[in-house]
Amino acid sequence: MPIINAGDGIGEHPTQALLDMYTIYRSKGGVDGLKIGLVGDLLNGRTVHSLIPLLSIYKVELYLISPKSLQLPKSYLDELKKQGIKYNVLNNWQDALGIVDVLYMTRVQKERFKLIEDYQKVKDDFILTLDLVKGMKPDAIILHPLPRVNEIAPEIDSDPRAQYFQQVKNGLFLRMALLNHIYTS
Repeated sequence: MPIINAGDGIGEHPTQALLDMYTIYRSKGGVDGLKIGLVGDLLNGRTVHSLIPLLSIYKVELYLISPKSLQLPKSYLDELKKQGIKYNVLNNWQDALGIVDVLYMTRVQKERFKLIEDYQKVKDDFILTLDLVKGMKPDAIILHPLPRVNEIAPEIDSDPRAQYFQQVKNGLFLRMALLNHIYTS
């Protein structure tokens, strides 16, 4: 009987990664050559943990943007290095926002913290506002696996670069295709 991993805690979320890649490909016309910023909780973010191995198949440059306490685990950095993927580990996004083609936002997950004080220290470190979006490339796209808490201001929803609702729609189609493939093979 086929099994589809639909996410496992802080581990991985493979179907989300597939729909993220599909959304990037459809929105940007390909993946090679893109500069992609991954923002937020990179330590515990299962969507990022699944997306990075897929991105490493392509010739991309990654900007890994997070509070120092939520940086991507070393094992992922080692794999990126092994694959020859150029990456930048940042704890601010000033230098990256104006050059990325894809900005992949994630929320800081309160439930992943043992102490509420630790969550409070970092929860508002990366909030995408309309003023920040104005500094992005006109053809950049903004993705988010949702749900969002406060990391993307709602007024950005109407900006054509905000592709997270299309991303959700793509998730429905991708998962339908996956189920069809599994059960008709």
